[in-house]
Amino acid sequence: MLKFIGSFNFQIKMTEAFLQHIWKYHLFDKKKLIASTGEKIEILNIGQLNTDAGPDFFNAKIKIDNTVWAGNIEIHINSSDWIKHSHNTNKAYDNVILHVVYNNDMQITRSTGEPIPTIELKFNKKLFDNYQDLIQNEQWISCENEINNIDGFIIDFWLNSLLIERLENKSEYILKNLNQNNNNWEETFYQQLAKNFGIKINQQPFEQLTKSLPLKYLSKHKNNLFQIEAFLFGQAGFLETNVDGDDYYSELKKEYLFLKNKFKLKPIEKHLWKFLRLRPYNFPTIRIAQFATLIYKSSGLFSKIIECDDLIEIKKYFSVSTSEYWDTHYVFNKTSKKKTKKTGDVFINSLIINTIIPFLFVYSKSKDNDIYKVRALKFLEKLSPEKNSIINNWKVLGMPVPNAFYSQALIQLKNEYCDKKKCLYCQIGNRIIVKKS
Repeated sequence: MLKFIGSFNFQIKMTEAFLQHIWKYHLFDKKKLIASTGEKIEILNIGQLNTDAGPDFFNAKIKIDNTVWAGNIEIHINSSDWIKHSHNTNKAYDNVILHVVYNNDMQITRSTGEPIPTIELKFNKKLFDNYQDLIQNEQWISCENEINNIDGFIIDFWLNSLLIERLENKSEYILKNLNQNNNNWEETFYQQLAKNFGIKINQQPFEQLTKSLPLKYLSKHKNNLFQIEAFLFGQAGFLETNVDGDDYYSELKKEYLFLKNKFKLKPIEKHLWKFLRLRPYNFPTIRIAQFATLIYKSSGLFSKIIECDDLIEIKKYFSVSTSEYWDTHYVFNKTSKKKTKKTGDVFINSLIINTIIPFLFVYSKSKDNDIYKVRALKFLEKLSPEKNSIINNWKVLGMPVPNAFYSQALIQLKNEYCDKKKCLYCQIGNRIIVKKS
């Protein structure tokens, strides 16, 4: 039998987030609830957690003696926190029908002077001990020793939610850029695609490059790869110096200076680009050259991608090589052994996961047509999972990662919940907190 304990037994610092968790999941003793003002309290509906400003739970329903009340509920560690948080002067809190606290240290009233019924939460001390164990655990993830005991159905259900959450997060960034680009999908797609060409380390300069060089300028020269390269390398800041003995560089610079003057362009700073600790294939010079070829070969790329339901066909769009010069170079003015610099399958998968999938998701919401969202999820199920330290560690813990659907969800779990110790908001953490009690 669970033993419900009041505030006097706890030695560890309590948090409002934990009390909200106890309330949300009905983990408190509901029997014989008596308000500080003497009324009998019966909880009919705990309400919905409010993630915005205002009371913690809204649309709650309780019975106070024989009268049913509907309204909001506020949760605090101490009753006096009501004053500390200035709720006593905020009329938005006058519709609070119940004040739920860990320690009732003073009577609270509405701005009208009317007392607000207050109850102290009583719950099993072991719940808080379990939570503290998770928070204080310094392993790769806090539940490393318990996660394999959680039902697979619960984990799968949670991972499905996490994937949608991750896509929603990526959607916000795309929608912001779409708004800045006056709802121009092609322009926004061009910028996001370039950003992901920069992989993680060069995403920022790649995005700055495309924002400094509107797609319409490249489109005017779409049939000339040399001019597209001049545009991109010039705007990237790679053509600002003089290089002797490299005819291709000299011609590229000459062409860029003409285009720069014609379109009144201002290049970004060259120092923004990172080469250190990158494999030569990932050098920004190689990725820019590949991006130039993609622009050259793919007019109206977004329109083609958005209507294509064949993953193999989409991969073909991104399977590109560099111009001939780069077969014997990784950087300007330094020859290397001849080798074709073609985009690899892992890189193409990354572009699809981080660009195509989020755009399908956003486009689906924009057009109120689920066909694009369903297509995005199916693509993720067909794509191989990413290869990185996060996914490798999940595999070590015995977590199956059959495809990119799972890898994306697990990346979201690690970055947004495990690393931030948000065990209270994680379905796996919830189960562990309750299961060990």
